[in-house]
Amino acid sequence: MRRFSGIFAQEGTMKQKLEAGQIVNTHGVRGAVRIKPWCDSAEFLTQLRRFFIDGQEHAVRSSSVHKGMLLCELDGVDTLEKAIALKGKTVWLDRSDVELEDGRFFVQDLLGLKVIDEKRGSLGSLVDVLNLPASDVYLVRAEDGREWMIPVVDEFVRSIDPEAGEIRVSLIEGMESK
Repeated sequence: MRRFSGIFAQEGTMKQKLEAGQIVNTHGVRGAVRIKPWCDSAEFLTQLRRFFIDGQEHAVRSSSVHKGMLLCELDGVDTLEKAIALKGKTVWLDRSDVELEDGRFFVQDLLGLKVIDEKRGSLGSLVDVLNLPASDVYLVRAEDGREWMIPVVDEFVRSIDPEAGEIRVSLIEGMESK
């Protein structure tokens, strides 16, 4: 199955900074924060040595995963009060800090790509990626408003080429939504 790191930024751009998650709460009394990941998993974020919050760089002193959340101690956030002030903030990463495996992509790099079916031709553009339990699902929208929901599995997604600006798929009957 093709997988990708579901990290979002603005559609159709190659931004250097990408949204990685949101600080949802504090952890303990020494300034640690709980980050809800906006990617494949919290484990993915443990490889990072820095995050950006409100444009300010914060080195990661330590990080671990607990119940699907990233528990993180950041430089400059060493009290409960400082951690509380970050609650609700978006955490960003720098694209250069992450090395993706072959066949994995940032969602941000896929949004806006043309989706082409082997039989039907151009379907439209990728407008969203839904993270569902069985698999991720591409939401594709045509200019006339028709939509397709395509599970991100090898049976349907044949190739992904951000440089060429396209995703090639092979659909079966019934995949078009109303």
